[in-house]
This record gives sequence, C-alpha cells and structure tokens, in this order.
Amino acid sequence: MQPSDLDLRELLQADPKGGVMHFAGQRTLLFDAVALGILRKELIGTLGMAGARGILTRFGYAHGWRTAESVRGLYPGVDNDGLHNLGARLHTLQGVVTAEITPPGRTHSQDLIDDIWHDSYEAEQHLLHLGQADEAVCWTLCGFASGYLSCCHGREIICLEDRCQGKGDAVCHVTGRPREDWGEAFASQMPFFQSSCLDTALAEVTAELKRVERQLRSRRQELRITREGPVDPSGLVAQSAAMERLLELARRVAKVDSTILITGESGVGKERIARLIHDESPRLGGPFMALNCGAVPEGLLESELFGHAKGAFTGATQDRPGLFEAAQGGTLLLDEIGEVSAPMQVKLLRVLQEREVRRVGENRSRPIDVRVLAATNRDLVAEVQAARFRQDLYYRLRVIELRVPSLRDRQADILPLARLFVAEAAARTGRKVTGFTPRAAHQLARHGWPGNVRELENAVEHAVVLARGSRIDLEDLPDDLSLVLPAAYAPGDTRTLEEVERDYILAILEAVKGNKVQAAQRLRIGTATLYRKLKQYGEPK
Repeated sequence: MQPSDLDLRELLQADPKGGVMHFAGQRTLLFDAVALGILRKELIGTLGMAGARGILTRFGYAHGWRTAESVRGLYPGVDNDGLHNLGARLHTLQGVVTAEITPPGRTHSQDLIDDIWHDSYEAEQHLLHLGQADEAVCWTLCGFASGYLSCCHGREIICLEDRCQGKGDAVCHVTGRPREDWGEAFASQMPFFQSSCLDTALAEVTAELKRVERQLRSRRQELRITREGPVDPSGLVAQSAAMERLLELARRVAKVDSTILITGESGVGKERIARLIHDESPRLGGPFMALNCGAVPEGLLESELFGHAKGAFTGATQDRPGLFEAAQGGTLLLDEIGEVSAPMQVKLLRVLQEREVRRVGENRSRPIDVRVLAATNRDLVAEVQAARFRQDLYYRLRVIELRVPSLRDRQADILPLARLFVAEAAARTGRKVTGFTPRAAHQLARHGWPGNVRELENAVEHAVVLARGSRIDLEDLPDDLSLVLPAAYAPGDTRTLEEVERDYILAILEAVKGNKVQAAQRLRIGTATLYRKLKQYGEPK
C-alpha cells in the first residue's frame, strides 16, 4: 500500500443529504478553521501559552493515535513501516497541512521523519488571532504526528518544529525521533506531550492568582492608611454627605436594569460611578464596555457601536461586531452622549427601543441584551430646548439620573482624595512622599478645583514628582495653586473695592517674587497698567 493509493473519495463517507460522516472508518466532524483559531486564542488567554500548548498538543496526539488505529483496521495487511508512510498523506487529505516528505536516504539516521509542511492551518490562525509568535506554534499538528508515529512503532515518538510560518519562517519544518534520542537540549519541550503538562499549567495559574490576591490585600491596607474614616467597598472616596448620598443611590438603582443618565462636570468621576453600577448589578459577570462618543469621528461612530459587515465600506475586510454586541450580557457606557450628531441620535433611539442592532452593510437585525448607561457634562435640558438633542432620546436615557457633585461641592473629600493620590503617585514614580505640610493641605482645601477630581489628581502627581522632602510643601504645588492670596472678605466688611484690588495685586506680585511681567500675565492686564497702579499705591517700580 503506497501513500499515493489513498483516495479521499474512498476514505471519506458522507451522505449527500447530510448527517453522520466517516473518515478512515471513524466518525468525523467538520470544523471551521477560524473557530479553532478562536478556541486557541481563548485557551491562551485563560491558561497562558504553556497551558494552551499542552492541551492542544495532547489533543493532536490523541487524534493521531486514533487515526493510526483506524487505518490499521482498514488495511490489516499493511505493516508498521507501511502504516508510517501513509501518515503524511493522511495529514494532507484531512486539509490541516500540505506535507512535503523528504525522500528516503536524505533523512538523518536517527530521524523517523524530516518533513516540510506548507499551508499549516495552525500557523495561519495563530497569525490571524495573535500575531507573529516567538516560537513554533503548530502544536496540534506536531501532536498528531507524534501520536500517529507512536502508535505505528509501538514506542513514544516525538515530533518537533524548528521552523514555523507562525514565527516568520517561509515554511514549517518538523523532525520526528524517539523521545530518548532528543537529548537534554529539548527536555523542556517533552512535558507538553504528557497529561501532567496541564497540571503544571493549572499550578502556575493558581500561584499567579495567589500572588495577585496578596497584592490586593497589601493595596487595601495601603488605602486604609491613606484615608481618614471607613473605606468604601467601591474604592471611591465618599466622606462628604453629597457623595455618600450619590453612592447609596447608585447602589440602589444598580439592582434594576433601567437606563441611567450620569451627569456632572468634566473630571468629577462619571465613569467611576458607571463602573460601580456595573459591579453592584446582576450583570457583574458580563463585560463592561465604555466609549467616549465625542472622541470618535462621526463617520466611524456607527460602525464602532453597531459593527459592520465585510465589504460595507473601504477597509472593512471582515465582519466585525460593534460594542453593543461585544457588551452582550453586560454594561455599555456611552460617555459624552451630548456630542452625538442628530442622525446618530435617531439610530441610538431605535436600538434602545427595539433592543436590537443592525450592522453597517447588513439587512438583518441582531438582538442585544445590554444595559446602557450614558454620561455627559452638558445640560441636556438646555440642549433639548435648543433643538440640538432629541427630547425622546433624552427621556429614554434619563429613566434615572445620577448627578455627580463637583469637587468644590464636596469639600470634605478633597484632602482624603489628595492623600490617596499621593500614595498612588508615590508608588508609581518610586518617590518616598507620604503627605502634605499644613500649608499645602490648607491650600488644597481652599482651591476651587474647576477641573474637579482629574485636576486634583494631576496636581498631586506634579507635586509628588517635584517634592524636595517626604512631604509636599506649598512650593511643590503647580503655580496656579501655590499663590497665597488674601482671604476673602465676609459680608459687612468696610473695605473699599480699591483697597481689595490693591491687596490682591500686591499678593500676586509677592507670589511671583516681584516679577512684574509674570504678575501682569497672572492678572491679565498690561504691564503698563500694572506699573501705573503700583505708582498709585506708592510702591517702588
């Protein structure tokens, strides 16, 4: 029996009407190569490279062994060497690879096979889903060849790649020899052909989980040290009454599936509130997806949200699900919803009403199971009155509204937040900064924070980087925070406006160490005007 005698039409038995199929006498199934590629990607994402390689290698080994047994049953007169010679042809007929067999006499004496593989589906799928690898990736195919040859020869044969298209080589090259002939240089690859490989991978995953848990415990202890009062389980700082009310309301509405509109100034932490709602909801096991609608060009926003079909527009080389589908079973946050154009508002309204999406370039709709949260720093009521935002979409989004207070309206949270940011920035930058001097803390507490929590976080990081000692002082803060201005005047004070202006200008001048150009820039007046006022005050030029 020669390899060329094998005919796919004889080996594959299938009813044209469909149903059970057989290959080489055994029931077989048809699998899409991309589906197997996705399985590979998921295994690597869950178990890592080593765990995934172990599973796929063992799967291929079992497949190869079963194929050898089936062929032996079909051709009982074929000896072990003849059965060996049929292996590469069977591999090719199965469509997984095109094997180029090295002619007899050109194979190294200790090698049972020394073949070139073309068109490996494994290399193709690894490149498609994971990109170019640093090592050979035809794990299932090597496992198949190993299992097949081991069954043929009655002893363990191991097949390994030294070249692979999955790592950038022109072809895949595989060598097969008895396990004992591989030597110590290849000892690290032998466990992948044993069932214990999975046990090792799971042990590594368990060890990594324990390490992460230790880090989380340590991190929670650090947070307790940096905060005054109890630590909120959400990780949000909430010592002000306004913030405590917001978190309590957010936890209550998280239990139901209603659409929620989160409003507030830029930088107050709207996305953090959205994440809290997701984490406290029954959808915790699903994905949390967020999209800044204002950051995506209008022409791409529809595709980003709803997905597109292959060929729907230039560059659409394959079908792609949108974020509504990607967030299936979870939560989708539409940030900066007030930036969405009028035509897109109509499409969003339809999705929210019908609970289904239609990809760009498709005619059929797909049902979705997603909780939608929306966030904006705009006054949507004013936008509706100005006809820039649809009223029906506004009411569809605003089933429940959560307004996040600005930082100036939650004064009790400023210093706890600042201390938290000090700990985070110090850990991130490697600086040994532990807190603030009284002067710096007082200045932080009295600042207006127009940029809210985001501005505070950036200011603290700036100060941590520039701090000269273990505590942040007034001079370490950004320039617009380090100015020591005269205190505000209470109602009933008898100071004139001229006197208030004089004190303010002189305080600015002192803060910039007498630099009149800088003082004029801070005051947003001309230098000549500043000189005239100083002359009026009797101050030296």
